[in-house]
This record gives sequence, structure tokens and C-alpha cells, in this order.
Amino acid sequence: MMMFGKISRQLCSLKKSPRSCDSRYFWEWLNTVFNKVDYERIRDVGPDRAASEWLLRCGAKVRYRGHQKWLQDYNHIPGSSEGRYKIQAIDATDSCIMDVGLDHMEGLEHVEKIILCKCHYVEDSCLQRLSQLEKLRKSLLEMEIIACGNVTDNGIIALRHFRNLRYLYLSDLPGVKDKENLVQVFQTALPSLELKLNLK
Repeated sequence: MMMFGKISRQLCSLKKSPRSCDSRYFWEWLNTVFNKVDYERIRDVGPDRAASEWLLRCGAKVRYRGHQKWLQDYNHIPGSSEGRYKIQAIDATDSCIMDVGLDHMEGLEHVEKIILCKCHYVEDSCLQRLSQLEKLRKSLLEMEIIACGNVTDNGIIALRHFRNLRYLYLSDLPGVKDKENLVQVFQTALPSLELKLNLK
């Protein structure tokens, strides 16, 4: 168990250069395993603990309310009996999170910031699913999406449902084609949003 967090982070962060179909399918299978939702675990330990386990298993980091440091070591997740550890920020840089794991986030009530950077498995369906999570719609204030090659305009437009979103940074997203339309959509839906674009 002590080595699990370290090994899972190493596996998730490896560059997936598909030398063959078998290699690509292996990585997809492995990452699907890391993302599998265990609803009994969520019930037993609570949504913040279960989501922490999922995120760190996939190579992401979390920061809890009232804490300055990011947690990235699976073996240092606070005990499940300590309900005061509520996830406030998620940094999924270089992680293998994917849409099949997003149900882990359904019960999170305090997430204010999400960073999705170089997330190879994040697609439009992931952003659309996130935007359907009612508790996240209320709590999320900041979001950054950087170098996620499978994200298109459709996924970004779904973010307009985060009604309290104050800051959105979009960079290096080759699938996003119509910047002017995005600006118009967000100006209409979220007039107080600070939208920063670094797109071609």
C-alpha cells in the first residue's frame, strides 16, 4: 500500500507514445481502472476522502480548505474519520482523470478552483459532465484549461453553467476554433467573468 500512490503517479505521468494498438489499449484500460467509481467507498468514507483517493491515484493534486500546501502523495491522505478535510482546489496537471471517474466529484461542496493542464483524457464530455454537478456549479470560482487536445468549443461552452465562475483561463487548445463566439457566450451568460484566452 505504501508504494501504491508513487507507482500510480509514475504510471499516469508516463508519456503515452502509442507504438502499437496494444500499447494504447493497455493505457486506456489501466487509466479506466484508476478512474473506476466505487460508490460504496464514497458512502463509507465520504465524498472528499474518496475524491482525494481518486485524484491522487490518477496523478492529480488537491488542496484542502484552510491549508496552503498541495497534497500529492496518496500515502499522506488524512484519515477518513477527519471530516474537516474538504477539497478546495484540484490541480489535475498531467493526470489521467477521465469522464468515467467524475462521479467522484458529485458530493464535493467546497471546490473553488480546478486546473486541467495536459490532461490527455479530458474531452468535451468531461467538461459537460462537470457542468452538470450542481454542488460544483455553486462553488467553482476559478478554472484553467491548458493543452488539453481533445477539448473543443462544445466543451468550453458548457462551462457557462458555472454561475459563480469569476476567472477562466484557456490556453493551447487546438480543438477550440471560434474564439469570438466563446467570448460572446460568456459575456452573455457570465458578465462578471474574467476570461483570458491564449488561443490561436
